[in-house]
Amino acid sequence: MLPAAMIDLFSGDPNFMTSLARGLAVIQAFSHAKSFLTISQLSVTTGLSRAAVRRCLYTLTKLGLAVSEDGRHFSLRPRILTLGHSYISSLPVAKLAQPILDRLSQTLRESCSIAMLDGSDVIHVAHSNVTRILAIDLSMGSRLPAINTSLGRVMLASLSPEDLEAHLGRADLVAHTARTIVSMADMRHAIQFVRTNGYALVDQELEIGLRALAVPIRNSAGKVIAALNVGAHAQRVSVQDMVGTFLPHLQSAAEEISGLLK
Repeated sequence: MLPAAMIDLFSGDPNFMTSLARGLAVIQAFSHAKSFLTISQLSVTTGLSRAAVRRCLYTLTKLGLAVSEDGRHFSLRPRILTLGHSYISSLPVAKLAQPILDRLSQTLRESCSIAMLDGSDVIHVAHSNVTRILAIDLSMGSRLPAINTSLGRVMLASLSPEDLEAHLGRADLVAHTARTIVSMADMRHAIQFVRTNGYALVDQELEIGLRALAVPIRNSAGKVIAALNVGAHAQRVSVQDMVGTFLPHLQSAAEEISGLLK
């Protein structure tokens, strides 16, 4: 459903701010792959009229949240990050986990992240980086498809059967690499593996050379609210090392973070 159609569902609600919803729809239409968009392109993506998109862009530009160098192609400005930073920085898991995440990253000498499920994606809420960087740029606020990531599969495995089936029904099994799982039966098997073993290992499915291992983070009620992972280059760290050496450290850090949330 296009954003405009979703907005129309609230047309009879006197407390619903349609103009705000339209502005947010325009903001969300931008992505890493579509960072420069025209009014026409935004109109097609959002389902909003060209006039509505033009007014949204005018307002965003005046507020310093968007810019156009040629008067035709628009992009978001860095100031837009302030909209999400307040939320992410206020999350208890992000605040409490960062020192533990930094220590884990230094111990394993690899980059580590914490993410939460947001629709079909996982959004990174905390990250500790080392100098070894692959093509995928992961930082606070980064989004990746949940179905193709270790973090996402840990979160998906925690869902009820009904919610999981609803998620899988919306999933787009795209072959990012030759190793990507594209069979729904195989994906269900992979998620069941997480439920049985308590961790997810994704081997070069999103990017060739990247192996990632993730475990759940739970709140005081035992509910999985986030996932913790470590990513490493496949030529440097074998699958056996990921599970045999990295997993105990990852589980220990996750337990420590979960303990702070109780």
